[in-house]
Amino acid sequence: MLTTSLLAITSLLSFMMLLIVGSLLRSRVAGVREWCLANVAVLISLPLFALRGVVPDFLSIPIANIALAGGLLSYYAGCARFLGQPTHWQVLGASLGVLAAAILFWFYGTDNPQVRVIIVSAYHTTMLLAIAQLIARHIPPRRHPYNYWLTASLATVFAIGHAVRGVVFGLTPAPGPELYAPTAFNAAMLTIGTIVMPAMTMGAVMMIHDAMLATAEEAANRDYLTGALSRKHFDLLARQEMARALARSLPLSIVVIDLDHFKQINDTHGHAGGDTVLREFVKLVRDVLREGDIFGRLGGEEFAVLLPGTDTPGAIRIAERLRTQASRHLVAGPFGVCHYTLSGGVATWHAHESLEALCMRADRALYAAKISGRNLVLSDVLSSDETASEAG
Repeated sequence: MLTTSLLAITSLLSFMMLLIVGSLLRSRVAGVREWCLANVAVLISLPLFALRGVVPDFLSIPIANIALAGGLLSYYAGCARFLGQPTHWQVLGASLGVLAAAILFWFYGTDNPQVRVIIVSAYHTTMLLAIAQLIARHIPPRRHPYNYWLTASLATVFAIGHAVRGVVFGLTPAPGPELYAPTAFNAAMLTIGTIVMPAMTMGAVMMIHDAMLATAEEAANRDYLTGALSRKHFDLLARQEMARALARSLPLSIVVIDLDHFKQINDTHGHAGGDTVLREFVKLVRDVLREGDIFGRLGGEEFAVLLPGTDTPGAIRIAERLRTQASRHLVAGPFGVCHYTLSGGVATWHAHESLEALCMRADRALYAAKISGRNLVLSDVLSSDETASEAG
């Protein structure tokens, strides 16, 4: 009765988790399909276990165990796909084939339930530890690690449970009726074995939720056309870097960039051509900038690059590199081939200066570059009078 009740409750939990994960199929998050299949496999196996003595033993023992192991295998594959790692389907399939052959041998060749329990426990222990290691080693960067560590920890705990079960059954002198007696130990092991998939699926749902939140945040923080940071997020990160520069007494510079004669590009190549130029320019900038530099689109054809730890000469070198690369950059498409240049204004931050004031000085340098003929980078340096007036 206890066994049947546990299996019925766990089947209901697995069904509920299947419905929850199934509702996320439209999210297109990698791994969701495999996690759904894992719960389907469990929903096949648990009723077969519960119907032992009612249905043929072939269904309630070999088939039920193979289906349960297949569910764990599918869960591993889902984690691998979700984390962008190879699934190794051939290895997984081969391991399940070996397990199936072993179960069938000790069911038909030598009916030894004790050995079957040891083999199945070893397989589940190995797969759960592999899942824990996979998740722990490949937590996505810039994500909250809680959901991933929780899921990896659950897998580790369940692996320990299966390992204990295998050891205890291995130390049992000889198989007999007491092997499956309704003892507290067997009840605990049955509980651990049956709640693995619902609990692990809960962890998967938490990881999916984290991924969807990260995607939404990324979309909100990025310019939809070019993929550069949005103006709002650029300003936020710039203020954070200003606080860090002040605390560590580090230089901080900004380069405001404007693509030259962009209206003419749109008039000549159409807005589709202009959009392509903007996207290709953003790719070029990303290839030139260093890790830690912050690049955003201020609007239209105007961009800004914040350069932490960089003084005026260093900022000018980076801006000149961008200008040189842009002047050599040919953008091709159905609209033809487009050549473009840029102008830039450089300003270096002064302690306690506002972001607006810093951008205004960079804009002033940019304006000077434009009226000086474009395809030029100039810097703005505060005169001693301006510095004195700001200090006062």
